This record gives sequence, structure tokens and C-alpha cells, in this order.
Amino acid sequence: MSSNYDALLIVGFGGPEKPDDVMPFLENVTRGKPVPRERLLEVAEHYMHFGGVSPINQQVRDLIAVLQPELLRRGIGLPLYWGNRNWAPLLTDTLQEMTDKGVTRALAFVLAAYSSYSSCRQYRENIEAARQTTGESAPHIDKVRVFYNHPDFIEANVDRIRAAIEQLPAEGRDSAHIAFTAHSIPMVMADNCQYAAQLMETSRLIAEQLNIPASRWRLVYQSRSGRPTDPWLEPDILDHLQTLKDQSVAQVVIAPIGFLSDHIEVLFDLDDEAAVKSKELGLQMARAGTAGTHPKFVSMIGELIAERLAARAATDIADCSSERRAIGQFGPNHDVCPTDCCPYPIRRG
Repeated sequence: MSSNYDALLIVGFGGPEKPDDVMPFLENVTRGKPVPRERLLEVAEHYMHFGGVSPINQQVRDLIAVLQPELLRRGIGLPLYWGNRNWAPLLTDTLQEMTDKGVTRALAFVLAAYSSYSSCRQYRENIEAARQTTGESAPHIDKVRVFYNHPDFIEANVDRIRAAIEQLPAEGRDSAHIAFTAHSIPMVMADNCQYAAQLMETSRLIAEQLNIPASRWRLVYQSRSGRPTDPWLEPDILDHLQTLKDQSVAQVVIAPIGFLSDHIEVLFDLDDEAAVKSKELGLQMARAGTAGTHPKFVSMIGELIAERLAARAATDIADCSSERRAIGQFGPNHDVCPTDCCPYPIRRG
């Protein structure tokens, strides 16, 4: 496939891979944010619960391992690099490597499905900061569009949730509730982006394919941090489980659609805290897997990359026959973010 891109870049969040990494990593994540020290220490204990190692980097390695043959199947033979926002391999190091190898223009796939400051604009800012650090010879980087409503992303999550439903006791399974979860963000951030609306659309599309009526699913949130006085997106998953119990619900599937892999926030907040809460309440709970390396998700990444390569190669936009697939009410997201998209949140108070 011909285009004037000469490399691909996977951009991730990053995570510690040994106990000594944990606090420096968390300090990187929260730099410039009003996160109390007590919250950092609390989250550090979450990582120590798993030996001080986050599985997220290995999960990215696993994804790259299955993505490379998918790209080759599509005729895409560009070299594939990987850089993280918060921990090794850091974007600054990766862009320096790309520069040293003569890369001049690359297409980036960011491991985040939704639009917000934290999940889109900040990644773009991190890439630009890494370019500035690298110098004038740093490659130009374009970003693949967000994909919350891509049919293959929806189908991958449908498969994961269907498998989780099958884990529940057969009796009463047909009336099980679905709790779609995503990382909570401050309301001041949510008010200036489409994050919550996109998550709601993803939830609706999945529920529709599973024939789950609106009365049996809800979008809820998890993993909030920051100052307790600052309003964040709600309800929290633990509070929602109590609500389900109060409504005499017996079975629930928790589906972390806001996450792409089973990393610490999924493992601790859901497999630990939410599982314990469910047991205390007498709720039968199953947790759905994330998209991870699901074949449909991998195929989607290949498709989105091919879509942009074709568009870039076209001498005129009319020459590009690549279909920009999306389902639901919003259509495909923009390829190039507007300058006022997902602005940095100004704290209230």
C-alpha cells in the first residue's frame, strides 16, 4: 500500500514493571493534577497488590504481536514503533529512535477509544512535546480517529459480554443486568468533550446487539481520583451495585468498555473491589473481558490504519475509496482534531 507515511506508532499509557517503578510512574501520571498524596499512596498499594507490576505493557506487546501479521495481510509493511505517555518505552525515546532511523512522517494509533482531554488531546500534546524534545528532525505524527462506534469494536465487546453472561447461573440469566464501566473524569473535563456521550453510545450499541433492554443496563464509572470536593462523573460502580441490590437484582455483568485491556484499574477496581462488594450484597457477578487481542479489535486497528494510509496516498479526497466505517447516530469521528477539541480542564474553585 502506497502512502507518504514511512512508519506506524502505537501510543500507550504505560505502567510500572517492577515495584521500584510504582511511585515514579504515578508521579508522572499525576504531574500537574490536583491529586492528593494520600490518593497516590492508595493507588500504589493497588499495584503492590499485584507485585508492583502492571500488566499493561505486556498487553501492548501481545497486541503488537498479533497486529503485525494483520497489517502484513493488508499489504502494510511499514515499521511499527511503540511509545508510552508515562513509562518506558517513553515517547521521547521512541521518537528519537524513529528520527535516528530516518522516519519523517508516521501514523499513530493511540490506545484509547473515546474523546476527552485525558484520552485524546493529552496524547497529542505528549506526542508534540516529544517531537520538540527530539528536535527539528523529529517525524511529523498524525493520529488515527477514535473508534468507540466502529462496528468491529462493538462486536469485540459484544463477544466478551456474551461470554461473561454465560458464566452466570443459568437460572435468572435472562434478567441479568449489565453495568458498563469507564474511568471517571472530572465534570469540568466532561463538560468540554464528548466522552460521556460516546460511552453512552457504545453502551447502547452493545446492548442493542445483545437484545438487552434499556431497563437492564447502565453506564457507570470507576477509578476516580483527585480532590474529594471536585465533582466527577457518577455513579460509581460500587454505589451502582448497592442500587441493583436495592432493586432486587440478582445477577450482574460488569463490562469495562472504557478500557482496552485488563490492566490494574480493571483488575483491582472490578475483580477485587467490585467482586467483594457483589459478594457482600449477595449479587451473582461476572466480569466481561476487554477488547484486548480479540480478532475483531485487531482487524479494526488494521482497517483504521489502512483507511488513513489510503486517504493520505490519494491525490484528491475523491480518489480515496476507503470506507470510514461507523455505526449508530454519530458517524465516523474526525481524522484531524479541531483546535478547540477537548480543551485542558480549568479547575473550579
